[in-house]
Amino acid sequence: MVSINISFIIPVYNRPEEIEELLNSFVNLEGFFDFEIVIIEDGSSNCSDKIVSIFSEKLNISYYKKNNTGPGDSRNYGMKKAQGNYFIILDSDCILPSNYLINFFQNINNEYVDCFGGVDDSHFSFTNFQKAVNFTMTSFLTTGGIRGGNINSKNFQARSFNMGISQKAFDLTGGFGNIHPGEDPDLSLRISDLELSSSLYNNVKVFHKRRVNIHAFFNQVYKFGMVRPIINTWHPDSNKIIFWLPSFALFYLILSFALIPFNFFIPLLIVFLYGALIFINSLITNRSVLVAFYSIFTTLIQFVGYGFGFLKSNFILLYSNRNIEDKFPNYFFKNNN
Repeated sequence: MVSINISFIIPVYNRPEEIEELLNSFVNLEGFFDFEIVIIEDGSSNCSDKIVSIFSEKLNISYYKKNNTGPGDSRNYGMKKAQGNYFIILDSDCILPSNYLINFFQNINNEYVDCFGGVDDSHFSFTNFQKAVNFTMTSFLTTGGIRGGNINSKNFQARSFNMGISQKAFDLTGGFGNIHPGEDPDLSLRISDLELSSSLYNNVKVFHKRRVNIHAFFNQVYKFGMVRPIINTWHPDSNKIIFWLPSFALFYLILSFALIPFNFFIPLLIVFLYGALIFINSLITNRSVLVAFYSIFTTLIQFVGYGFGFLKSNFILLYSNRNIEDKFPNYFFKNNN
C-alpha cells in the first residue's frame, strides 16, 4: 500500500473571507490525520495573511505570495512547494464537511488512483440563489449529474474545486496548463492519455459556494462554453455530442418563440414542460419553492451562456488562422512569476 501524505493546495485571489470559512472547516474535520495546507496568494491586493496567521496556531499552513499568473500556475507553484506526495486541490470558495478526510481515505485505501475527482453539494447556509446555481450545475436534468456524483466513472474528468493528483501524475504531466477556465479537464485528459488511474469519489464532497449573482454566473458558464471547443481541439477523443446540447437548446428556445406568430405553440409547450420538470425536481431536492423557481432561471442562464459561448468559440476556431492563444487571449495566462 502506498503511504499517502496529503498537501491541500488552495490558490486565492482577493478572497480572505472565503479562506476564513474554508480554514474553519479544516479545524472541524473528523479523524486523526496529518496534512499540510498550502495557500497561494495569486497577486491579490486584498490578501489573506491576517486570516492565515490566526489559523496557523491550529493548522499546519504554508502561505506564499506571488505575481498573478492564474489559478493553474498557482496550483503548480503550490505543488512544487508542498511537502506531501498526494495533492488535494480546492477552490477558495469551498467548505469541507467534517467527514471529508475519512471518506477520502476509505476510497484511496480501497483502490489507489493517481487522480480523483470529488463532487460538490449545497450547504444549508447558502443563499437561495446559490442553492439554485448548485442545483443547475449538478442535476441530472441539466448536466447529466456528473458534477453531483450521480455517475460513477473510472475516467471521470476531475474539476479543480475538489480534485486530487499524485506526485507521480504531477511530475509526468507538469501540472496545469495556462488556460483558464478549462485547465482542470485538460489536466484530467492528459493524465488519462498517460494511462494513469483515475476515478470519481462520489462521497468525497465539498460545499461549493459558486457565483453569487446573475452576472457572475452567466460569465462563468459563458467562459466554460468558450473553452470547451479548445479542449476538444487539444483532445479530439474527448469531443462528445452532449457538449452541443446547450447550443441546441438555445436554438430550440429561439425557434419556439419565433413560431408563436404562426400559432404553432407545441415547441414552446415542450419548453414549459421542461421548466416544470426542473421546478419539481429542484423542489424535491431543496424543499423550497423559491429555490425551485430560481432553478428554472439559473438553468436558462446556463443553457444560454454556455450555448452561446460554445458556438462563438467553434466559429472562431473554424474561421481564424491564428494560433489558439492569439485567438483567445483572454483565456490564457502568461506564466512569468
